[in-house]
Amino acid sequence: MPATNTATRYGSVTKGFHWLTALLIVTVIPLGIFAHDAPFATDAELSRKALLFSLHKTVGVTIFFTALARIVWALTQTKPAGLHPERRAETFLADTVHWLLYASLVLVPLTGWIHHAASTGFAPIFWPFGQSLPFVPKDESLSATFATLHFLFERVMVLSIVLHVAGALKHHLVDKDVTLLRMWFGTTTGGMAGPKHGLLPLLGAAGVYAIALGIGTSLGFFAPHNDEPAPTALTQVASDWTVQDGTLSITVTQFGSPVTGTFADWTAAITFDESATQDAGEVTVTIAINSLTLGSVTDQAMGADFFDAATHPTATFTAPITRNAEAYSANGTLTLKGASAPVALPFALVLEDDTATMTAAITLDRRTFGIGDNMPEENNLGFAVDVNIALTATRTTQ
Repeated sequence: MPATNTATRYGSVTKGFHWLTALLIVTVIPLGIFAHDAPFATDAELSRKALLFSLHKTVGVTIFFTALARIVWALTQTKPAGLHPERRAETFLADTVHWLLYASLVLVPLTGWIHHAASTGFAPIFWPFGQSLPFVPKDESLSATFATLHFLFERVMVLSIVLHVAGALKHHLVDKDVTLLRMWFGTTTGGMAGPKHGLLPLLGAAGVYAIALGIGTSLGFFAPHNDEPAPTALTQVASDWTVQDGTLSITVTQFGSPVTGTFADWTAAITFDESATQDAGEVTVTIAINSLTLGSVTDQAMGADFFDAATHPTATFTAPITRNAEAYSANGTLTLKGASAPVALPFALVLEDDTATMTAAITLDRRTFGIGDNMPEENNLGFAVDVNIALTATRTTQ
């Protein structure tokens, strides 16, 4: 069978691309459905869900590159003529569906890939080139936008596939012509020259995508989701030093990749005497747990198996501040999710007049506080949690 197309038949390369794409599509869609619906209450369930998502993403990326190769090949080939050029409306619809399919094979995996690359906390793609994309920042808002685009374009793709299959079956069972057989392996030929629709089918396909975006916008798919509980309101604290700027972040390891998040709302009551040689003061930090953003796993982190923000809305750390020459530490007690444990926090301190800049980094074990007890192994969620603190405080004027 010849590799290239003619005006009356498809070549073996075109047929190979067609059926490979079909196989990939009937694989990727069920994987996505099963992954989305799979439970993740236990370590084993999360492993299974992550595997399904990883397979779904990997097949999706394969579809993207297969589609690019298929389009490049199609641009070099003669397109076999239609069998019924006199049926202008039917031919226009068939050409429009083909444009929709080609666009879908690129846009659906690409939007899913960007959604993946912009997010943190993910089931990885099984390939050796990293999980990020050039010019795609780690941004949960961007990730959510492309997740919505992926969802909408996927619906267009499914509609296009249904119309494509229905058309092929109509030709085979009703018209009893060789439309379907021309795409099967063999040397079946057929077709004749007819009128060209030019750009009209392309414009029709673009119109379908515009309608899909319009429907998605009207239904609020692109609107920010405000159904998350409001962060716990913390009471203003009296302090000898007022925090002007600060960052409290944590980094966990999920599926072998670091995921970093920050607590947006926390207070620090600080007494500190820079002239002291040993007992230099005290600090009490209160943290609003549900002010944490932790990439795509934020909602999961708030759940009962993890931080359980509904039952334990705050965490506290109370410690005396001690000084040993130019070294400082706050060795006290951290209470988190109802569990208390001693924590030693050495920190660096730079004093300039009435301004203090403090930085610290420690590593905690999530098991100490009963976080993720349903995941007793590290293959899904690492035991170590890196905590990084940086703040600038000014002496309160009395």
